[in-house]
Amino acid sequence: MTFNGSWKVDRNDNYEKFMEQMGINMVKRKLAAHDNLKITLEQTGDKFIVKEVSAFRTLDITFTLGVNFEYSLADGTELSGSWVMEGDMLKGTFNRKDNGKALITTRKIVDGELVQTYNYEGVDAKRIFKRG
Repeated sequence: MTFNGSWKVDRNDNYEKFMEQMGINMVKRKLAAHDNLKITLEQTGDKFIVKEVSAFRTLDITFTLGVNFEYSLADGTELSGSWVMEGDMLKGTFNRKDNGKALITTRKIVDGELVQTYNYEGVDAKRIFKRG
């Protein structure tokens, strides 16, 4: 499948401002901006297995498209939501458990790179990953 493989973060766009909007403190924002995140994606039909490895944690996530699941961000923010496929893009809609506000995330392959976008309360950010 298109997303299958290992991806390493290459660059960020407005990521620190997004984290600030999410309420993540300055120290954690500075660390997260340089977390060396690696994502391994494996898709089989509607099922995805995702492994996230960063300077902070290693996390294995299994989800099925359209099925709600629980997820915690590296800073401990707890979310509930699901991923769906919209054309050639994965779109995740999650609600924070602490305040009910929505976090929208997308993943799409653009020019051989995995572009992951985030939107929270009007603040947009991107993380761009290269294969590796």
